[in-house]
Amino acid sequence: MPDSKQTPAKRPWSQAIDVHHHILPDFYLDELARMGVAPILPGVDRPTWSAAGSLAMMGRHGIRAAVVSVWPGVPAALEPKPAARFARRVNEYLAELVASHPDRFGAFATLPFPHMDLVLEEFEYAADALGLDGVGLVSNYGGLYTGDRSMDPLFAAAARRRSPLFVHPTVPPSTGQPDFGLPASLYEFPFESVRVAAQLLYNQTLDRYPDLPVILPHGGGGVPFYAGRLACGGLISPPLAKRLPEDPVGSLRRLYVDIAMAGDPHALAAVRSFAPADRILVGSDFPLMPEHYTLDTAYRVIDHGGFRAEELTRLEHATAEALFPRFNGKDG
Repeated sequence: MPDSKQTPAKRPWSQAIDVHHHILPDFYLDELARMGVAPILPGVDRPTWSAAGSLAMMGRHGIRAAVVSVWPGVPAALEPKPAARFARRVNEYLAELVASHPDRFGAFATLPFPHMDLVLEEFEYAADALGLDGVGLVSNYGGLYTGDRSMDPLFAAAARRRSPLFVHPTVPPSTGQPDFGLPASLYEFPFESVRVAAQLLYNQTLDRYPDLPVILPHGGGGVPFYAGRLACGGLISPPLAKRLPEDPVGSLRRLYVDIAMAGDPHALAAVRSFAPADRILVGSDFPLMPEHYTLDTAYRVIDHGGFRAEELTRLEHATAEALFPRFNGKDG
């Protein structure tokens, strides 16, 4: 593979829209440090980030635009007013970044969970005043999972605007769980996405809000493998059958997934079996994953994913253009 600091002889993409692109502004990291919140998981190297670095990486990969997100967002332990102030500061920074590079960046807003009244207020401000492109969520906020019915007001507001929700996994809320001396992102994150999907399925969220786009990164985590099993609730406990939509796996297949960390043969086979071609998006996981790995993932998806030419066009940019009108020249 080419060195990450050099332009590859052949870029994997030419017009890609990257929906899984993290930013780590200095003020955000400094504020988390002041709060005593680790911005990066234990055992994970902390990358550096700058807008120039993102643009340079995008040039090396053939990425036309990136929809950026701040992970892990606003800490759930904050009191309401500090949480709202922090979310507002982050979102205004995101809006400034987008305004400085309107053809290159979009952004997912961050919201002050678990304070739902403030969440809805900030969502409306971020969408209507700042013009941000969707919402960046994490899988759980101190144990409140994103698929919970208490999230319905946000789902309804986002569905009215067809505003995509990007649900990135985070550390599960359990305490005392052995970690094997390994970072949680290595093995827990795929199961966090499964937990969210299970809630969305048994709360029939995707069927109740058919205009709500929900993106699960990393190929959907463990969802492609577990989709059929998640549909078996009624076989295990007959009352659960009443909570399932008519077509459980079909409901889950409404989810969008990105290709970040899903380029190995086993993951790619599962993603291709589960996700319709028009539900798969480009995702780099920059800068949290090494650039050579991201390049390798892209090459594998293109060369071994079995996509027809028109399907690759959807994956690279057409599906994202429909989700994020900023990039297709149309108003939302």
